[in-house]
Amino acid sequence: MSAVYIIAGLLHFFVPSVYLRIMPRYLPFPKTLVYASGFAEIALGILLCFEETRSLSSHAIICMLAVFLLVHFYMLKGKKEAAGFPKWILILRVPLQFLLMYWAYLYT
Repeated sequence: MSAVYIIAGLLHFFVPSVYLRIMPRYLPFPKTLVYASGFAEIALGILLCFEETRSLSSHAIICMLAVFLLVHFYMLKGKKEAAGFPKWILILRVPLQFLLMYWAYLYT
């Protein structure tokens, strides 16, 4: 799980355009939010590696994933918001998000 979040976080820095494309238009400072969420994913992924911080990190990941649901629902709003992704993938991402939350919960 740690590797998943560290790699996902690094992708925010290596290909920020992908994340900027899906950032809801109503959120201010999209580039800053992309980098901040990438940093958070990396940090939380690292914190999962240590027993002392694993539970805190897992709870923070659950909260982060809950916030990311806003993006998933935003992308379901319309063709422009979908950023070229097929609707079936966007629909599938919502339950996947809850599975990821459950996976994080298992580390608490």
